[in-house]
Amino acid sequence: MLKLMLAAAAAHGEEAAHAVPTALGMEPTQWVALTMIAVFGIFLWKKVPAAVGKALDKKIAEIKAQLGEAENLRKEAEALRAEYEAKAKAADGEAAAMVDRAKTEAKQIVAKAKSDANALVERRSKMAEDKIAAEERAAIADIRATTARAAAAAAAKLVAEGHDPKSDKALVDKAIAGL
Repeated sequence: MLKLMLAAAAAHGEEAAHAVPTALGMEPTQWVALTMIAVFGIFLWKKVPAAVGKALDKKIAEIKAQLGEAENLRKEAEALRAEYEAKAKAADGEAAAMVDRAKTEAKQIVAKAKSDANALVERRSKMAEDKIAAEERAAIADIRATTARAAAAAAAKLVAEGHDPKSDKALVDKAIAGL
């Protein structure tokens, strides 16, 4: 817009005059430069750069402490992880040992059960054989007793049929004399 105004003024033959404001003989850019120098001077006089440096140093120290703490935590975590890995390996070894012991015990129990069963079968067989032998002896004794009774009864019958009291007396006398 300023260009349009200048162009219009030049077209009318007027030369544009531009006035620059001044204060105490200095232009605005000089005042800005002087103010900046004053501000920087105040900063240096109040030791602002040193305070900023101290604040930055303090922040750096805090960050270093946090990094050191993080490193310690990482080392502790790695140590814990290694410890738990060792414990897991030990637990796996213990579990394998327990399984082996259980298998061994199971084999021993099976072997003992087999031997106990064999011993029981042998005892039962012996008891059955003894019972059969006892029954055989009892049957033989019963047969002998029955046979002896039958023989005695038959002999008594034969003697009763073939002997009378007179012939018995002669036999008894003969038997007594033979003694």
